[in-house]
Amino acid sequence: MSVDVLVVGLGPAGSRAAAAAANGGCSVLAIDRRARAGVPVQCAEFVPALLQQEVPGLAAACVQPIRRMLTAIEGGPFEETPDFPGRMLDRARFDALLAARAVSAGASCRFGVATTRITRDGAVSLTDGTPIRPRVLIGADGPRSRVGAAIGAVNTALVEARQIRVPLRRPHDATDIFLSAAYPGGYGWLFPARNEANLGIGVVPAARPALKGLLEALHAALTAAGRVGPEVLGLTGGLIPVGGRIRASGRLGSVSVLLVGDAAGLAHPVSGAGIAAAVQSGTLAGEAAASLLAGQPSAAADYEDELASLFDGTFARALSRRHDLLACHTSGRPPDPARQRAGWIGFASYWEDGATPAATTPSIAAPHAAGEKVHELS
Repeated sequence: MSVDVLVVGLGPAGSRAAAAAANGGCSVLAIDRRARAGVPVQCAEFVPALLQQEVPGLAAACVQPIRRMLTAIEGGPFEETPDFPGRMLDRARFDALLAARAVSAGASCRFGVATTRITRDGAVSLTDGTPIRPRVLIGADGPRSRVGAAIGAVNTALVEARQIRVPLRRPHDATDIFLSAAYPGGYGWLFPARNEANLGIGVVPAARPALKGLLEALHAALTAAGRVGPEVLGLTGGLIPVGGRIRASGRLGSVSVLLVGDAAGLAHPVSGAGIAAAVQSGTLAGEAAASLLAGQPSAAADYEDELASLFDGTFARALSRRHDLLACHTSGRPPDPARQRAGWIGFASYWEDGATPAATTPSIAAPHAAGEKVHELS
């Protein structure tokens, strides 16, 4: 089977890539190993409010608005970052919306189908037995992308996340962040979704054996405080790439390959945010695929340049802060509260260039930088 563009993965990045390529006049097949778009949900479902500019009609997939962020360090009192607007998604509805738009644009979307083999010359075999010969292959298949591995572009720095769905005892309009030396390389979160909430923790892979117990302890503490119920309504987990952007283009024989979203390492190295980056990169990759097929060989390099322009500055700061915190754990001296503030986007010291974390609590009134993603588990 010949096709102009094969998209592997139908999350936000893959659906946007499929739609953009189809709108550019390409024949597009997009596949996803899941039986339904967005199910199971493997993210915390928060997106920045500005995403509605990228996705018209976003409100149809939103559960509630978020107005601020509250951050607690080592079980202490919450410190507020005001004017931190966002939306809580129904992620399954959001993914289904974007997949439907890809179909409306002319893409063929098939669920319950995955790749079994990608050869050095770009031929792809599917689990239903179909052999595919694409002209452009787009990898939207997550942090351990099979498409990325085929061109030697692999995410090496990852965070392990575990999340439960719990009843919410009272209305809440903030994202709650829990920083602790017990959560190396990550943090805990409580994100409200009307009458329920996503409660989770992320840590470096070496700390994975402790992850279940850490989440149970956080759940018990919030239950005792009367904030959430003791019931566990759902459980999920996954990997988040936190090493920054990796090479997002390559070739397999005559086939051009582009990576998008988590497959390209486009999750914020500190917060884990990735949905907005997935939407942006997917659109750009779909457009780049159409340009490649229209005879513009520089389109792949141009795509890399656009990703660099969008993400490298923000990610460089985040990687620096992340490495500082991990160095504390490596040295056997877990980060103190001052360093934890300097390593989190809700505090002013995070945004100070070249500054040593102060011993006193800084003001946290400064807004986050324009374009900064806040949080996502993908």
